[in-house]
Amino acid sequence: MGFPSVYPTGTTIFYPEECWNGFTLFQAKDTGAAIIDMNGQVKQLWQGLQGYPNALLPGGHVMGSTGERSTKFGYQDHLDVVEVDWDGRIIWKFDHYAYIEDPGERPQWMARQHHDFQREGCPVGYYVPGMEPMINGGNTFLLCHKNLTNPKISERPLLDDTFIEVDWEGNILWEWICSDHFDEFEFSERARHTLALNPNFHKIGKGFGDWMHINAMSLVGPNSFYEAGDQRFHPDNIIWSGRQTNIIAITEKKSGKIVWKLGPEYDGTQESRKIGWIIGPHHAHIIPKGLPGQGNLLVFDNGGWAGYGAPNPGSPDGFNNALRDYSRVLEIDPISFDIVWQYTPVEAGCVPPVTFYKFYSPFISSVQRLPNGNTLITLGSDGIIIEVTPGHDIVWEYVSPFSAKGRKLSMVYRAYRVPYEWIPQLEIPEEIPIEKIEANTYSLAGIAPKKANRVIQMEGVKPYETGSPLCVLPEYRKIEGD
Repeated sequence: MGFPSVYPTGTTIFYPEECWNGFTLFQAKDTGAAIIDMNGQVKQLWQGLQGYPNALLPGGHVMGSTGERSTKFGYQDHLDVVEVDWDGRIIWKFDHYAYIEDPGERPQWMARQHHDFQREGCPVGYYVPGMEPMINGGNTFLLCHKNLTNPKISERPLLDDTFIEVDWEGNILWEWICSDHFDEFEFSERARHTLALNPNFHKIGKGFGDWMHINAMSLVGPNSFYEAGDQRFHPDNIIWSGRQTNIIAITEKKSGKIVWKLGPEYDGTQESRKIGWIIGPHHAHIIPKGLPGQGNLLVFDNGGWAGYGAPNPGSPDGFNNALRDYSRVLEIDPISFDIVWQYTPVEAGCVPPVTFYKFYSPFISSVQRLPNGNTLITLGSDGIIIEVTPGHDIVWEYVSPFSAKGRKLSMVYRAYRVPYEWIPQLEIPEEIPIEKIEANTYSLAGIAPKKANRVIQMEGVKPYETGSPLCVLPEYRKIEGD
């Protein structure tokens, strides 16, 4: 893939009448938690507040973390989860999940939270009409890490994923440990063999296998399936996605059992085959009640590399044996497994399959259903956030200018849009339309990108009617004698 080294940042497309307008929160990589308006103006930056993710609460409160465990010993472990007010004062903090004594480091309590959390009052981290997450109180669900061994999976030490529920005082009320349910994931014998040899092993500290790598966790929330008697979709159950295994599943809160699942393979049933292979998924969740598409599964299907299974030309040892170099956003009926709506390279206008990579984020990324039916999509690996209509038109586009240390990429883990009234400290900003600029006609001032000094028409060859602008210049003419 080739990309330009110079490109615009900030808001590059904005059609106010077609957008669901509000403030957007995201993690400004290696900088802090940033709020922007629709024209890309940074309205506030909580410097140093890490976000895995950052989440905005009513009243201008924001959640995140104040630090990360040393990468010499841990992998994506945050020290704590905090709620801060508009002025940055910490009003809630949790860090008492594990007492860590890393060699040469100060012993301390850590939350070991990673990738997701949810505050009581709303099943997902983004805005839902009539469902406000609590501030100054309430329980919090956290996705955390725990080191352990499980011979059913591998003889190698594992970095496992856990869900915990904590109250406002920091008491742990409930815990779910992923590896306890290994048999319920229905891995094939070939996948079990590959997983045993290489459980996504990282040579950090004493080494560990990040075998599942859960990257999303939210409550199922109120829905019509449960109201009709389907107990799998109890509002208190937890839906989650495992990046390394290609699994999306629902954990029953009461028993801990897996009661609904997609993956780890997508060729075994007629239902999974019509979806196609979901690879390295992120931000899988049920669209909450009150939003268009309520009850459907929404997921960013990254593509890239993931899975355990039989060797193939792209994976000689069967590790990361599922490969695809483009992404998809899928809205799926969780009962029929029909794809209700999607945004793929086809809907993005890419040429199949040559330019499918132009809609591609092989890691991180997220997706949010907006109240007007539009969808906010974060292409995380390139720091691009877009709002698309049900008809697949891009009506807002933003390119993050915040670069990660030592990299040109401006990565964004997740972005969340909230209504203006959630932040009473800010005035409703002016919304200035920004027309999309066609790349083949845009240039820096004083540079003409398409006007030719001299155009030759070949004898017996008709000029193109469409295509390169050079072929449709009004000055186009045959030059005699050449």
